[in-house]
Amino acid sequence: MHGSAVFLIEFGAIILGLGLLGRLAGRLKFSPIPLYLLAGLAFGEGGLLPLVASEEFVAIGAEIGVILLLLMLGLEYTASDLVSNLRTQYPAGLVDAGLNALPGAAMALLLGWGPVAAVVLAGVTWISSSGVIAKVMGDLGRLGNRETPVILSILVLEDLAMAVYLPIVTALLAGVSLAAGSVTLAIALGVAGLVLFLAVRHGRLISRFVSSDDPEKLLLVVLGLTLLVAGIAQQLQVSAAVGAFLVGIALSGEVAEGAHNLLSPLRDLFAAVFFVFFGLHTDPASIPPVLLPALALAVVTAGTKIATGYWAARRAGISAKGRWRAGGTLVARGEFSIVIAGLAVTAGIEPSLGPLATAYVLILVIAGPLAARYTEPVATRLTARLRQRAAAASPATAAADAQAAGQSGGQAGGPADGQSDGHGETVSEGARP
Repeated sequence: MHGSAVFLIEFGAIILGLGLLGRLAGRLKFSPIPLYLLAGLAFGEGGLLPLVASEEFVAIGAEIGVILLLLMLGLEYTASDLVSNLRTQYPAGLVDAGLNALPGAAMALLLGWGPVAAVVLAGVTWISSSGVIAKVMGDLGRLGNRETPVILSILVLEDLAMAVYLPIVTALLAGVSLAAGSVTLAIALGVAGLVLFLAVRHGRLISRFVSSDDPEKLLLVVLGLTLLVAGIAQQLQVSAAVGAFLVGIALSGEVAEGAHNLLSPLRDLFAAVFFVFFGLHTDPASIPPVLLPALALAVVTAGTKIATGYWAARRAGISAKGRWRAGGTLVARGEFSIVIAGLAVTAGIEPSLGPLATAYVLILVIAGPLAARYTEPVATRLTARLRQRAAAASPATAAADAQAAGQSGGQAGGPADGQSDGHGETVSEGARP
């Protein structure tokens, strides 16, 4: 009884605190995610008042939060939208991998950590946080923007790439044979392909199976199906987030609309728990020793993510403002990066890799929502100022050119004021500098 009472007190305090922080963020007109993370730091390992009794429940709630975020993201789009976007945006996925994985690998090699650690840190810097980005786009009301399909295509390509990357990293860390690693990789790819095939080809049948006029039954069936598919996908070395996203893609029409309305409050609750959980498992004392390399890596890869989104949106014909919004939205790293770093820490590859990855993700998971909100207006203002400077400089340049031309004409015996230049044009006094 005493343990359950402590659990209720702790968890109730967490939820109440999240509600108050959400109100504060609403008044300040920015995403509450950074506040949730800082709250987790304050009450986590090495924080002001560590929470113990509710830790296991918060961990489960965090997993559900990521799953619901991706499910709700999938409900916004149809299977045909997904396939067409993947076909047109796969070059953006290649650019994304090249620009954002290489800095992580280079940092690990510069620190002398070896090739295996380089592969791990490359994954940490490559993958954006689907959970954070989904929450930010919802908070900013951008789910219907023209650049959103481009962002989603990059996120889905990253998540599908994880079906290949994670088995490879696991095999490298475990030192297993090439044959065993190939079997794991084949299983992961097969499961991801099967779920995608069912979502695209049989989405209508799934929608009919789920459909119900009773909101209670619809909620239970959709939530149960999503958790089941996510769990099976994760058990077979595929991201649970990918499974949840594809379930959302498979549902369409009235079913998708009804599920969206019913699950929105649950998504908001468990998404907030996810961000708190991330902070709870970060020891503030482990951050200062690796803060400088983590900060340098964060600055570089924030720039490469912005470049990736800008390039992909430009390729899709999006306006300049939409390009900057796409780039800024992709900056945040989160759940996948922590999972990848956790594999390396468990394997004992490099003791400093875990704290570096945690500090890096913490910086970008806080900066990510701010970048999503302010990249476009800041870029627009800078562009306008550069244009104003160019416009201010152009009259002086034109005057100098005209003066040079006048001097050249005078030396060559050019026409005098009011006389013809030989081509039917008259040079007037006002035309001279």
